[in-house]
Amino acid sequence: MSETLTPYDEFPVHQASRPFSYIPSTDYNWDDGYYFGVFSAEEGVHLATGARINPNSDMIGGYALLNVRGHQTTLRFNRAWRRNFNVEVGPWKVAFVTPLRTIRLTLGANDSGMEFDLTWEGTSPAFLEEHHVATNRGRRTTDQSRYSQPGVATGWISLGDQRWDVTPDSWHGARDHSWGLYAERPPLSPLASLLPPREVDNGPKRALRFWTCFHTGDFSGFYHLHETEDGVQTKMNDVFGTPFGGRLYRGWEDEVVELVAGEHRLELDKNLMLVRGELDLTDNKGRIWHQIFEPAAPPWIVQTMGYHPGSWKDGGTFFTYHGSEELAIEWDAFDFSNQPSRYTPYAVTGQAAASTFGEGVQREAMVQGPEYLCKVTTIAPDGTRTVGAAQVEFFLNGHHTRYNPRGQAGV
Repeated sequence: MSETLTPYDEFPVHQASRPFSYIPSTDYNWDDGYYFGVFSAEEGVHLATGARINPNSDMIGGYALLNVRGHQTTLRFNRAWRRNFNVEVGPWKVAFVTPLRTIRLTLGANDSGMEFDLTWEGTSPAFLEEHHVATNRGRRTTDQSRYSQPGVATGWISLGDQRWDVTPDSWHGARDHSWGLYAERPPLSPLASLLPPREVDNGPKRALRFWTCFHTGDFSGFYHLHETEDGVQTKMNDVFGTPFGGRLYRGWEDEVVELVAGEHRLELDKNLMLVRGELDLTDNKGRIWHQIFEPAAPPWIVQTMGYHPGSWKDGGTFFTYHGSEELAIEWDAFDFSNQPSRYTPYAVTGQAAASTFGEGVQREAMVQGPEYLCKVTTIAPDGTRTVGAAQVEFFLNGHHTRYNPRGQAGV
């Protein structure tokens, strides 16, 4: 059964001696999947949707999350994977019209009241990030490839009686596709009590992450940067690793701009949430590109998506079994318009609780979103100014000399 043929086996693209239904890893943390964002800064609306396949648990699970100025509705779904190799789960489906360029995203009728039919189209080529590798006690804990791409969208989104007509002049997009080992995903991870203590890593630690896909007029692109607590961009032994990387395009490939460095001036509130950001990007010709980011809505909260134990009502994740191999589906809604907000995960009990938390269940906590919908202005080296939108993933991990000198704990 583990070596079932898939539609992808028709093509001469194999990189192993087995069919695509088999992977050369038995790790439950090996997965492969997508994220798609469709958003409008003017409307204050951000749709986030995607899915991941976990071949070793034989599950495909995903989500559709609609954030309307901080009011967040999340639909979660999963099923057994090997019974159907198409990228679809129940009413949710992805069709690759033109690979790496044009993708159709649909969500049919369901109890949440959220539906959409969208054509997501890249505005510039996907950017393959530097390969991510991290190790502990000689074992690779991260071994992953990822590409990211900005875009626009056409179609419609609805939620109950609300409907948004999505047009490429004012609706923008972001996406990524990653595969391999990213990080341990409880509860499908070994009990820490059965293993020797994790190796102490005395190397540089990540304190800041800034990731963005943006589209402004003729320009679009992707870049990310990671810094230590002293503001140094350097290689790190973690899930991201890369100091800086990115590329900017005019048109699809009318002009290709290799970015080599980024500097920032970020304004944060008392809870370390992004209020405004200015970045200076240096290209390989020594020119400076300036960008201004202004959040257009409260960021969305990732804990409801399905990755985390307690995000599903039975306490599991979209990689765990929820009583049906054909379709498990559920939804909920939250008001996260004022952040930090209180959030109580669903109860995690039994072995899942022991694997994840050591004892008991996950408790109510204050949370804030790392995923920002921003209005963005790009100022080219020749002074040309274009305006559009971007998705920004921003957060701090503890002490940062410039932005969190007192080491305030992240929410």
